Amino acid sequence: MVVPHNDALRSQLQAGAEALALGLGDAQITQLMDFLALLQKWNKVYNLTSVRDPQEMMTHHLLDSLAAVAPLRRHVAALEQQGMAAGTVRLLDVGSGGGLPGVVFAICCPGVDVSCVDTVGKKAAFIQQAAVSLKLRNLHGVHARVETLTTPFDIISCRAFASLQDFVTWSQGALATPHGVWLAMKGKHPEDEIAALPAAAKVFHVEQLTVPGLEAERCIIWLKPA
Repeated sequence: MVVPHNDALRSQLQAGAEALALGLGDAQITQLMDFLALLQKWNKVYNLTSVRDPQEMMTHHLLDSLAAVAPLRRHVAALEQQGMAAGTVRLLDVGSGGGLPGVVFAICCPGVDVSCVDTVGKKAAFIQQAAVSLKLRNLHGVHARVETLTTPFDIISCRAFASLQDFVTWSQGALATPHGVWLAMKGKHPEDEIAALPAAAKVFHVEQLTVPGLEAERCIIWLKPA
């Protein structure tokens, strides 16, 4: 599917990717722009996100998700150094909605197999459509409750999904052991949520993120089974 692109938005995306030192190729920038266009198109019918303005979608969704790509790549590289075969790392994005950050991860990390799970059928269908339209063989939409998944994933991510306690509790059955980790994208450092974590999980790193063009606190809470 070829969609008309907004040159100003594309330039902003390129500048943001460069600021984050992601080394994305033209084809990946085009895929991200196509994804933004798909999101806008489907959002009119399916209410995938409350953000409607393309400019706001760029900063609050795309660039926000891109800020987590370098930390994800670093962790994937560490897994491969520990002996996992390249291209076999599996990531589950929980409550993915319109595919954020899952689709962005799939575009920027072609060697990672990304499944986006959502309890809402039309959101999982959107992910499947995005996979076809953007020719992403490493992207899958899953219509299910995360608690019912038992296939092991090496990384389980979420962004603006639920409290850390609920995220960990609901998804722990899908976490590969013993090496699996949770990657939770948060705004301000969630001290109360960390304090309320079940004994089964512990935080091993809090990583501050800088989102190009967005003056807001963002961080990744990295967790592993205790």
